Amino acid sequence: MNGFIVPVYVTSRMPSSRAPWCATWWEHPEAVGRLHSVWLAYQAMSDTTDAGATAPHEWHRDHLDPAMAQLRTPDGPFAGCMTKPNQPNHYPPRPVTVVDYTGG
Repeated sequence: MNGFIVPVYVTSRMPSSRAPWCATWWEHPEAVGRLHSVWLAYQAMSDTTDAGATAPHEWHRDHLDPAMAQLRTPDGPFAGCMTKPNQPNHYPPRPVTVVDYTGG
């Protein structure tokens, strides 16, 4: 992701309070999940022989753009991270306690 998504799709629109990004995005589980699914879709759609000539456009429209929009919302997983390019911050999510409830 740092070699493809970040240089092309993040640095073209610098982080701000309206579109935050985190330089250590892999420490945010939601980001990992979303970007992993985007990567799997990219792999499936990058061979236009199998996926069709419009697959790259569909990948952007249906996969990358919605994922990036969700990740970069002001209240998304990067809220508070790198909202000013010259003042990088990092606020990893707090651990969540999972309670095993078996019902009863």
